[in-house]
Amino acid sequence: MGGQAVNESLATPSAVTVGAGAPISLARAWMWLGVLALIGSGLLAVLLVLSRTPGIQDVFPLKDLFRAALVVHVDLSVAVWFMAFAALVWSAIGGGGLTWLAWSGFALAALGTALMSVSPFFPGAEPVLNNYIPVLQQPLFFASLWLFGLGLALTVVRALITTWPLRWAGEPLRLGAFLAALAAFLALAAFCWSWALVPRIEETVYFEVLFWGGGHTLQFQHCLLMVVAWLWMAAHLGQPSPVSGRALSVFFGLAALPLLAVPAIYLLVPAGSYEHMDLFARLMIWGHPYMAPLIVLAALLLWRVRKVPAAPAKSAFVASFVLFALGGVLGYLIQGVNVVIPAHYHGSTVGVTLAFMGLAYVLLPQLGFARADGRLALWQPYVYGAGQLIHVVGLAWSGGYGVQRKVAGAEQMLISLPQKIGMGMMGLGGLIAVIGGLMFVLVCLRAMSRRQRT
Repeated sequence: MGGQAVNESLATPSAVTVGAGAPISLARAWMWLGVLALIGSGLLAVLLVLSRTPGIQDVFPLKDLFRAALVVHVDLSVAVWFMAFAALVWSAIGGGGLTWLAWSGFALAALGTALMSVSPFFPGAEPVLNNYIPVLQQPLFFASLWLFGLGLALTVVRALITTWPLRWAGEPLRLGAFLAALAAFLALAAFCWSWALVPRIEETVYFEVLFWGGGHTLQFQHCLLMVVAWLWMAAHLGQPSPVSGRALSVFFGLAALPLLAVPAIYLLVPAGSYEHMDLFARLMIWGHPYMAPLIVLAALLLWRVRKVPAAPAKSAFVASFVLFALGGVLGYLIQGVNVVIPAHYHGSTVGVTLAFMGLAYVLLPQLGFARADGRLALWQPYVYGAGQLIHVVGLAWSGGYGVQRKVAGAEQMLISLPQKIGMGMMGLGGLIAVIGGLMFVLVCLRAMSRRQRT
């Protein structure tokens, strides 16, 4: 069945372990791909932070490299890392079967990731800094996207089959994983739908429109899996969900309900039109509040774990919730095109990343790796979260003073002292976050290089 299986029963509706019959070797492979993507993204993040930090930006002329590095950094840290970890969860929480399909998907995704990582070093890598999935105008990069997307399509199809809950009220986290796979399926369909229908216009506008619908849809996948990770970590810490499995399943169903609007938008208005983009923006504003019951439940669990002894999962749960909440608040404060926008999505995406980091610590021994023990694992989420908190606050502060997004060096036009203070905070927080990300990679590599002691 594609690897060793771990047979553990469901102790409570939210205390989910690696499923019986799950292809553990496949889950390990996705873990490796996600960690390697973070390594590449972290290396590029150093250049991004230096290129926008006052003082340093004047010494090192990194403006030209900034845009190309930003494209690959975002794609590795968001698209590859998030989707690799999603595939890891689907592999671990779902049943066995169709492993040939899963391994085919993994092979294509891994090849696409490798090509994406080296594409900036080939001629013609012209960056286009559109939202969600920025691109390099280069055949090799486009080939990497198609390969990665095809690999994900195979993976998502298998996930829809193998994570289908056998007991809807008794397996709420499996239901959450299934609904996340449904969101991923709709996102991939949206990408293809836009690709087929949107006319080829000016490059920046074209790719913005191309990835707009699917990008907004993917946010629901990430949020659903983030809550799965929160509840999984809480159960691991001895604080399972206080609500019944039936109620928790209803909460997940309510959070996924806005996904019904995705095909409706494509059917009712032309893809790429102003109405199309406005409706997806409104879907983000009006749709995510449907997660409120899950967020309230997570807050309650966060309060309950305060007395739990220090553990890496507890650190990640706390840091993840704080960053995600801050990002959500900033999303409703966006006015104009400035760095409040990246402050919002950095807070939100880092909240998801920290949840995945914490769940990775929980899953390592269940996948046969060594445990993530020691002070490095305990403090890593706090270091990474604190750095990103400073980073986000600095961006939000600077955005309030008019600093524009997607610019670097002298183009930032940092004139006033508040602007310089804000971007200085951004640089300091970014460097701290890089250290925190490096700590996570070191913890994972150390654990993954050793087998669990029996």
